[in-house]
Amino acid sequence: MSRMTPFASPLLLGFDAMEKTLERIAKASDGYPPYNIERLRKDPAENLPERLRITLAVAGFSEDELDVTTEENQLVIRGRQQDQPDREYLYRGIAARQFQRMFVLAEGMQVMGATLRNGLLSVDLIRPEPERMVRKINISVSN
Repeated sequence: MSRMTPFASPLLLGFDAMEKTLERIAKASDGYPPYNIERLRKDPAENLPERLRITLAVAGFSEDELDVTTEENQLVIRGRQQDQPDREYLYRGIAARQFQRMFVLAEGMQVMGATLRNGLLSVDLIRPEPERMVRKINISVSN
């Protein structure tokens, strides 16, 4: 017996890649590091579309240990701390951790930039207004 998925409907064509992305993200979420997602209010003086900000708590990570990339329709944020072998710890309660956080971006979402300040990594995104496009499809008649 085959497994029925939400994307198995005959009315949803070409969504198999999105289904695989959602499955991969569901497996990869472990809660570290914690993050916020906020909608930034539009400033009438700026002519920018709606903006979002993702803020991750990355205390202890330097700019060189963080990597922010977009891969297809995903925002991927990675952190990798290196152990420092020249240090001798009497007690170690802060572990050198690695993480990877993935966020699926809607069509048209663009990353404006990222800033690291006071242990918080903020990634700003914009969502331009989509163009409304109606395209007439000609019907050919054959005898």
